[in-house]
Amino acid sequence: MYIWQETGWPDFTWDHTALSPLLAQVNKDQGRLKGKLEAMGFEAQGESVLRTLTQDVVKSSDIEGDKLDSAQVRSSIARRLGMDIAGLVPADRHVEGVVEMMLDATQAFASPLTTERLFGWHGALFPTGRSGMHRVIVAGWRDDSEGPMQVVSGPIGHRHVHFEAPPAQQIPVECARFLEWFNRANEIDPLLTAGLAHL
Repeated sequence: MYIWQETGWPDFTWDHTALSPLLAQVNKDQGRLKGKLEAMGFEAQGESVLRTLTQDVVKSSDIEGDKLDSAQVRSSIARRLGMDIAGLVPADRHVEGVVEMMLDATQAFASPLTTERLFGWHGALFPTGRSGMHRVIVAGWRDDSEGPMQVVSGPIGHRHVHFEAPPAQQIPVECARFLEWFNRANEIDPLLTAGLAHL
């Protein structure tokens, strides 16, 4: 049984007593980090933001098995942020798309999350309509024409299914419900919101 098949999905509950001290500590540490960053000076702050965003883009893509050139990512971010950095290199359109999506997500985080915005990110990630050699539906909901969406491992013929996503016909309803929740989730700690959003 997968999480989306559980009774009560997606109405999660959690133990406030156990989480509150942990969330308070994270908020305290974030405040201390922000204070140190502000004391660094404008130029050092810019370099720190550039380094952090570059690592975020490269490592997030790496999780998906997509190896990006960090120099291209750094250059693309610097250009988009209007930073005058020596040694900028041209970035290919895939890198530009990933950077565009990540900057919108991180710099415009207070903007409502909508289907149109999600589809825009998707279009930026797959400008050719392909993922490697495979054609993909871009800026639209997936279908199950090639079977259910699964997370698998192992060689062909001996694959292990780790997760199977909800059927394609459920996706518009599930995503509408998620977007409604996400856009009103400011009632709870942002870190907790992030954790719940992943689930």
